[in-house]
Amino acid sequence: MKNLITLHEAIILVLIKKANRTSSFDEIAKEIEKRNLFPERKGNITLSEQIQLRTSISSSKYKHLFEKVSENEIRFI
Repeated sequence: MKNLITLHEAIILVLIKKANRTSSFDEIAKEIEKRNLFPERKGNITLSEQIQLRTSISSSKYKHLFEKVSENEIRFI
């Protein structure tokens, strides 16, 4: 099945329903998989790691959408 939305859009869809728009990378990944929001992935990297890279590294073009709350949690701002 082809992805209808991007990974950062899937992350936002999950976080928008969470208390304080905050969740851990693992919880976000589980919810994305449960809701089948981003079924087609490439590479040998876990979804949780992809989420962390997409939202946390300084070179990410989506970093402005998220705030790192702790080592394992982010918030949609």
